[in-house]
Amino acid sequence: MAIKDGNMAVEFMLKDQTGNVVKLSTFKGNKKVLLSFHPLAWTDVCARQMESLEMMFNDFTALNTVCLGISVDTAPSKKAWAKSLNITKTSLPCDFWPHGEVARNYGVFRERDGFSERANILMDEEQKIIFSKVYSLGDLPDLKEILEILKK
Repeated sequence: MAIKDGNMAVEFMLKDQTGNVVKLSTFKGNKKVLLSFHPLAWTDVCARQMESLEMMFNDFTALNTVCLGISVDTAPSKKAWAKSLNITKTSLPCDFWPHGEVARNYGVFRERDGFSERANILMDEEQKIIFSKVYSLGDLPDLKEILEILKK
């Protein structure tokens, strides 16, 4: 079941590539959050998607928004991948175990493939979903679209 605009976000707690625990509720009341789901690390479009988040880190920070690049990969894999891409500021949480649970809770897990859709889910400071979009696996999401929504 896909989460829809207007729904409340589903709590989660995941480790990211640095070993830090990312708990969604820690941002409640003070930060907007962008969940940027990508299918798999070490793939071209996913790399460009995460590099875009890193490149626009300051733009999102200025708009009081935390970006989380979520996939089903393991923390050691994402750590090596982040290093190879020079991603140092963006958190890349690992939805590895239970496998794809967060993606399932947000309605973007592809059961047949074992990974998530490429999707962006944006929530306000109270963790109400204000924007969600699923992209073709081969398409790079346009983060300027998200920035425009945040500027309104």
